[in-house]
Amino acid sequence: MSDEFMLDTDDLERRMNGAIASLRTEFASLRTGRASASMLEPVMVDAYGSMTPINQVGTVNVPEPRMVTINVWDKGLVGKVEKAIRESGLGINPQLNGTIIMLPIPELNEERRTQLTKVAGQYAEHARVSIRNIRRDGMDQIKKAKADGMSEDDQKLWEGEMQDMTNKFISTIDDQLETKQAEIMQV
Repeated sequence: MSDEFMLDTDDLERRMNGAIASLRTEFASLRTGRASASMLEPVMVDAYGSMTPINQVGTVNVPEPRMVTINVWDKGLVGKVEKAIRESGLGINPQLNGTIIMLPIPELNEERRTQLTKVAGQYAEHARVSIRNIRRDGMDQIKKAKADGMSEDDQKLWEGEMQDMTNKFISTIDDQLETKQAEIMQV
């Protein structure tokens, strides 16, 4: 029966690549000095009973280098959008003007740069946890196959392969974090 076991490494690798893609999206939301609409991508608003991306409740514009505006389509959601931005950890103080929310982007001082590098570290840690959870799923599959009659040598082989894949993705996360932190700290 041990010959029949085949760990679906393609699926596990696809899921790990998804965690890396998610990390890249989160890193894109961290500003490095200029305003951009992508910095609001991870912000979700509790709209109509479900969590909705900000760009689906209003129009996001960048009228000038240090300003982002959101023209909220539904007047009843303005408060929820403002609350979501305040609680997002972006460090931006929204200003209301009717249904338009203005987000003045402050200059990045040393303290704010340090805060942003910590946020980047948190994003990276979330990605590492995702990778480890996927690794655990793979290890569970291996343990189940071991219970179904896989040899101990095959088990060690698959566990080693699973760990190598995990190490490769964790290393990618660490490299991307280092690059992003250097980008944030650059004056």
